[in-house]
Amino acid sequence: MASNQPKPDDRSDNVEKLQNMIDNTLENIEKAEDTASLSNNEERAKIEAKNERRRESIEAMRSEVKDEAQYNNYQ
Repeated sequence: MASNQPKPDDRSDNVEKLQNMIDNTLENIEKAEDTASLSNNEERAKIEAKNERRRESIEAMRSEVKDEAQYNNYQ
């Protein structure tokens, strides 16, 4: 029978995972900006709004990277 014990909290690679997510999001912003330059005004506005949400996500991820780095330094 399987144990109902939760897995131990392994946060050792969270900073790396978060950094990869940030890099991927930045790449998506660049690709979207290239697409926006070829789009009509309506599509461009949608892309710009999505990129703004992406930038907000990046800020949150960077804050989380700092938290994780502090957590790992205290372990």
